[in-house]
Amino acid sequence: MSDKPNFDPERRGALRLLTFGGLAAGAGLRGVLAQGQAPAVITPESARPQMPYGVMSGDVTDRRAIVWSRADRAARMIVDVSTTESMADARRIIGPAALETSDFTARVDLSSLAPGQTHFYRIQFQDLASPTLYSVPQTGRFRTPSDGPRDVVFAFSGDEAGQGWGINEAMGGYRVYESMRKFNPDFFIHSGDQIYADRPIQAEVKLDDGSLWKNLVTPAKSKVAESLDDYRGNFAYNLRDTNKRRFAAEVPLLVQWDDHETRNNWYPGQRIGPEDKRYQDRSASLLAARANRAMFEYNPMRFDPVDPERVYRAFRMGPLVDVFMLDERSYRGPNSANRQTAPGGDADFLGATQMKWLKQELANSRATWKVIASDMPLSIVVPDLNPDVPQGTYEAWANGDDGAPSGRELEVAELLAFIKRRRISNVVWVTADVHYASATQYRPENARFTDFKPFWEFVGGPLHAGTFGPGTIDKTFGPDVNFVSVPAGMKQNRPPSDGLQFFGIGRIDARTRALTVSLHAMEGQTLFKIELPAEV
Repeated sequence: MSDKPNFDPERRGALRLLTFGGLAAGAGLRGVLAQGQAPAVITPESARPQMPYGVMSGDVTDRRAIVWSRADRAARMIVDVSTTESMADARRIIGPAALETSDFTARVDLSSLAPGQTHFYRIQFQDLASPTLYSVPQTGRFRTPSDGPRDVVFAFSGDEAGQGWGINEAMGGYRVYESMRKFNPDFFIHSGDQIYADRPIQAEVKLDDGSLWKNLVTPAKSKVAESLDDYRGNFAYNLRDTNKRRFAAEVPLLVQWDDHETRNNWYPGQRIGPEDKRYQDRSASLLAARANRAMFEYNPMRFDPVDPERVYRAFRMGPLVDVFMLDERSYRGPNSANRQTAPGGDADFLGATQMKWLKQELANSRATWKVIASDMPLSIVVPDLNPDVPQGTYEAWANGDDGAPSGRELEVAELLAFIKRRRISNVVWVTADVHYASATQYRPENARFTDFKPFWEFVGGPLHAGTFGPGTIDKTFGPDVNFVSVPAGMKQNRPPSDGLQFFGIGRIDARTRALTVSLHAMEGQTLFKIELPAEV
């Protein structure tokens, strides 16, 4: 995509305006000042456009970034961006109209940014029906990757508002986001299950001790999502949380999806069986298309110009790290016994096109570390327990037989052998999905398939959902599990009030190029930590 500015410099010059206590003294070329009119200085708060879900940034590169917000009505997005917190010499971009067609969400793809800089941005909306009315501006910040060596810190986790555990304001909401924010990460990898569209939320849930967990409930979270508005409402729900809004205003997001953005364990072409009586629309592909639209509308993601629904993408985050965000939903074959002996068809997980892309991106990477963001873990066995699928059906890569690669494992073997053959160094995997944290090293000397270089996989999550695990481990690729965050035999679906919510932090030292990965509990407590030296 082009790095040409998406604004007209002459128009930008004409659009500079003063603000008085957050009230715009001018409306831009498309607004009232261009018409020779002046807006009212005193405006009732309720009359102004509102920005109920804050501001976010995402898909940041060294010179580009997406900034996002949502209005409560048809309104024009206005963005100021500067490298100083005072917003001195800010440049102004008159953004798109937020209309009903996008559920009043809007974004601007900022370009011509300075590498290695903290950028501050301010967003407000101009009411299109009453152009003298402006929202109170909201501010955010992000750091662009540096052209030269600089320490890099990133966070990763997933699984948000699952199993009926929603926003409990008495408990402090989604507290993990505040704990992650304190690490001041350069970016956050959201490893999927950002919503649970198939899991309605009730007002109250009785806990083991007899007390009540009390959820904030909205109409969209009171039933399974089927319509586009249902999916939009699920994404909007999580942005009602104060911790998440504060985090998203300060930390750029890199987002992928898994199954619960649509429906548990879905795959393309699936027909939802009559056993699940909650659904009127029974095409998983139809539901997924609506979910994909809502996900892009409610996240600061950059649309691919050729394929606007594409989720997989790569990010060059400076000389120390590249991030490869995978899509393990859109191109998979049906969930099955997962023991096919040849690749392709039902054994697909990434699919041929995405696999070719990933190999090329890895081969072209000149970064010290290559982080593969996989929404599903490699060796933890995840059975598909939906009532409308046969028993012995598997959802993730592993099939639980500990033998030579088969089924979806054939793609893993192909990729690992490619990495070894092309001498690609310093590859780590980060993932979520299983609702507990773990750290695993894969060693060929312990494996049934041995044509690969040793590597690490780190699992985070849940962010705010039921805690499960630990899972059964498939030994095909020689996993050596160094750490598991939950005890064997634990009662399943533990509420967030138990504190068993987890995230990971990666820290790359610019001087030594070593990657230190740590796993943390809900309040930020360090549970596991390891330093990985960079391979020369």
